[in-house]
Amino acid sequence: MTASTEIREEVMESKPQPYYSPEEYLKLEEVAEFRSEYHDGEIIPMTGGTPNHNRIALNFGGALNFALKGQPYDVFMNDLRLWMPSKRVYTYPDVMLVAGKLEFLDGRKDTITNAVMVAEVLSKSTANYDRGDKFKLFRSIPSFREYVLIDQYEMHVEQFSKRDDNKWVLSEYDGADAVLALSSVQFEMSLGEMYDRVDFESEE
Repeated sequence: MTASTEIREEVMESKPQPYYSPEEYLKLEEVAEFRSEYHDGEIIPMTGGTPNHNRIALNFGGALNFALKGQPYDVFMNDLRLWMPSKRVYTYPDVMLVAGKLEFLDGRKDTITNAVMVAEVLSKSTANYDRGDKFKLFRSIPSFREYVLIDQYEMHVEQFSKRDDNKWVLSEYDGADAVLALSSVQFEMSLGEMYDRVDFESEE
């Protein structure tokens, strides 16, 4: 029995109802073999990504990180956890941008609270959630100003940008020649570059 199994069984035995506190979730996550998200008491295992999903995230996150080298921004992918205290949700965005100093959850160095931009690569099982409830959760973050949704089955990107009057504006991009220009930071990338080496036929 692994340490992860022992802790998980210990927690589950002590709680007859399927509810976990944020502290219990973090304790389990420290030793878990696979990552999970936390939604106000519920632990939700994360599914593995496809090669295309990973290529798109790496292409976008890598280019963004390189473009912002030497500037007061940090780009993170997959492994850094984001906490939304007002919604009691922990999640792992595909790509996340932070401006200035990282604001950590008290007592943690693996969880931040001040994302400016989040990008998610859509899958068939998560597309509706990412566009709807998840976007609503991200909007609870005071620093959050931009949301980028990248389709992994065709060259299509949706960009939601927060204006100074707190209204959100949707922009859409299609085809290899289209150029995504972020609103939260000075950065542009063509969809042809974003989808480099992506094999759409493999998803059919």
